[in-house]
Amino acid sequence: MSSSTAPARLTVLAGPTAVGKGTVSADVRTRYPQVWLSVSATTRAPRPGEVDGVHYLFVTPEEFDRMVDAGEMLEWAVVHGRNRYGTPRRPVEEKLAAGVPVLLEIDLQGARQVREATQAAGLEALFVFLAPPSFDELVRRLVGRGTEDEEERTRRLETARVELACENEFDVTIVNDDVHRATDELVSVMGVGRSAPVAG
Repeated sequence: MSSSTAPARLTVLAGPTAVGKGTVSADVRTRYPQVWLSVSATTRAPRPGEVDGVHYLFVTPEEFDRMVDAGEMLEWAVVHGRNRYGTPRRPVEEKLAAGVPVLLEIDLQGARQVREATQAAGLEALFVFLAPPSFDELVRRLVGRGTEDEEERTRRLETARVELACENEFDVTIVNDDVHRATDELVSVMGVGRSAPVAG
């Protein structure tokens, strides 16, 4: 076989709460099946319509602790002071080794951990910040989602202000003013969707 299976580059997509990371990721999954999306583990309960193993791996706090203790997480964090989220390490490493482009959709804390982990392992990773068109639009999306109570919305907006200030930690910023456009830009910076990779 003449295929040069150089390890693919890992792309990390992060941004403030309610900016639409999940929506963009779902659009990538639908329109660019050649990109593998990591499925995060979480201790929170499923939202309506969420499927275990597709949107998230829903695990008990005890199972999450076991995975962390066993070194099975590439990154993990407590989000909004409540639930824990993490990226199982092995599936990511296997896909990258097979030359499959991998997208991690995670929060800011997780992105920082992945940066440390990839630098320590000598892996190349691209960090993409998904930004809202404006803070007012972010507030509108968060309130319009209707899945959080007033206390949770306040907590998330405070978190979002902090997260927006961290944009300069990322390699690329994409404004999510239109889902398809943002998805196309993301896949473009990942180097996916072109006819064939240029052999180096």
